[in-house]
Amino acid sequence: MNSSRLTRDNAVLLLVDHQVGLYTGIRDIDILTLKHNIVGLTKAMLALKVPVIATTTSENMWGPLIPELADVLRGAKAIERTTVNAWDEKRVSDAVKATGRKKLIVTGISTDVCLAFPAIAAIADGFESYAVIDASGGFTRTQVDMGILRMQQAGVIPVGYSNVSVEILADNAAPEATAVYSALGMPFGSLVFGLKQYWGRG
Repeated sequence: MNSSRLTRDNAVLLLVDHQVGLYTGIRDIDILTLKHNIVGLTKAMLALKVPVIATTTSENMWGPLIPELADVLRGAKAIERTTVNAWDEKRVSDAVKATGRKKLIVTGISTDVCLAFPAIAAIADGFESYAVIDASGGFTRTQVDMGILRMQQAGVIPVGYSNVSVEILADNAAPEATAVYSALGMPFGSLVFGLKQYWGRG
């Protein structure tokens, strides 16, 4: 397995099925927390100029993207498909491959299916997969636990929405730092920056 770090040049974010109907069944994470985390992750990746690809499944059944995420994506249309595994839809896998990046960051609703299946499948295509557990959700705790276990056994790396973003940021002096920390909802980032400015007056 490639052990090199995630960077803004080698990563791509895949958002799988963050749809209104599916969100009604989430039981393992508070819905407001989940929305905060997925929106924050997406904003951070956009600030870092990491490509973001979104997909939905059978919108006539499960509805459109949650509006909070659709707003962040600035009108970019999700790839709608019917396949259970997003990676089986050629338009999705081709879109990821077209970025030329080999480190795939994945989130999905649900964790054990919409996240796990493409994260595992991408490994067979030569990608290194990172599953953002706290920007995904499942319908029971057992399903989520089994999904995470299956992913780990297949070589998928579990991560959190904030640590994956900060790893890509890499340097707190980077011009995107304020935007990234603001996106992640970490107010102490701006507090510390403000104090630094204050102390610098001396």
